[in-house]
This record gives sequence, structure tokens and C-alpha cells, in this order.
Amino acid sequence: MRHRVRKHLKFNKKDFQHRRSMERNLLTAFFLHKSIKTTEKKAKAIVPLIDKLINVANTKDEMNAIRFVMQYLFTKDSSIELFKNIAPKYKEKKSSGFTRITPIKYRDGDNAKLVLLELV
Repeated sequence: MRHRVRKHLKFNKKDFQHRRSMERNLLTAFFLHKSIKTTEKKAKAIVPLIDKLINVANTKDEMNAIRFVMQYLFTKDSSIELFKNIAPKYKEKKSSGFTRITPIKYRDGDNAKLVLLELV
């Protein structure tokens, strides 16, 4: 049996370091711009990470939260944006549901489904 297998986390022919780097790039861009246009699989892969980072910013004490968040974000600007502008908006909301995935179109060339990932 294959319980709790998350199929959308499997990107073809990407090793762990490449996948982790790609997720960090997407998260950094997402918190800087508050929305990104990407493929559906990549969007579904980073939604749990976005929820986790917003929850950590709201629940943990500030120093430990900063250390935890900087494992997932590349730039200081994106972490400041998360702590000062994004996380306080969702202080009363618990656990998840901070993002919305809206389908846009199919990409020319490889016909991948493009979506807009944005904060609710």
C-alpha cells in the first residue's frame, strides 16, 4: 500500500537538491510579489510550504521563527515581507487556506497547465 504518498511532489528527473532549490526560488518570489505564475504541479508542491511558513511566523517566538524561515527563503527582503506584511494579516486564521490557485492557460510548446498562485 502507498499511504500518504504525495504524487504532486514528484518532478521527473529532478534530484533532491534541484527540487529544494526550485522550491526555495518559488517561495522567495511568492513572498516578494504576493503572487506568481507557474505550472500546476509546482504550485501544488509549494502550497503546504507557504502555509507552514505563515503559521511559523505567527506562532513561534520571533528569533526561532526567523531562523526557521531563512531555511526556506533566499533573500532577507522576502523574509521581512513575510513577517511585516503577510503574516499579520492571517493572525486570526489558523493552519491553512492562505492561497488560491487559479488556472490561466496551457503553455505553448509543452502544453503544461499554467496557474496563478496568489494570497487570498
